[in-house]
Amino acid sequence: MTDRIQIAPSILSVNLGHLASSLDSIKNADYVHIDVMDGHFTPNLTFGPEMVRACKGMTDLPLDVHLMITNPDETIDWYIDAGADLITVHYETASHLNRVIEHIKSRGVRAGVVLNPSTPVCMLENIIDDVDVVMLMSVNPGFSGQSFIEGTIAKLETLAALCRAHGVSPLIEVDGGISPKTIERVVAAGANLLVAGSAVFGAEDPASMVDELRRMGEGVLAGNRE
Repeated sequence: MTDRIQIAPSILSVNLGHLASSLDSIKNADYVHIDVMDGHFTPNLTFGPEMVRACKGMTDLPLDVHLMITNPDETIDWYIDAGADLITVHYETASHLNRVIEHIKSRGVRAGVVLNPSTPVCMLENIIDDVDVVMLMSVNPGFSGQSFIEGTIAKLETLAALCRAHGVSPLIEVDGGISPKTIERVVAAGANLLVAGSAVFGAEDPASMVDELRRMGEGVLAGNRE
């Protein structure tokens, strides 16, 4: 596991009329998180490859593209061509998950798998050795500002144990309800890449909130090493 906490602010919480300035306000983050929703897998319709392309031209941060769509097998290359640096696809939507992961990596992009809150960690048994990232949804996909699902903590612990059993160290990402109230518990349970939308972009100073979240998370890691 990494000894560093990474923060990925989600543009789902941004006023798109001020996208460039919003991205500029989080230059100290580690990734920009882009939630792609198709209105089928999720009850919301958000961004497509053109948003990825636009963000690529506005920031030097790597783009963490989260595909919440029913047909990732058919559309992965759209997002790679648009500039994605990391792509995560939902276990629940990929008909041929191993093939999708292999294809993403063959294009020089980091590849990950996402689990919805009700999907158990055991479903990763046959893919955990092949992914760069595992993301756990700590809210149901669809909208920003939802409350953190408490069962995520036990699920993170199960995921960390699975990684140890396989001798692998993918980034463990959590998306949903991450704030100063929750970050310490998710890091203690094994997470090291945290998606934060409203907590960051709703703050008076987004950059300071990024620093604060990272500081809190790394404080937990430092305590674990003592």
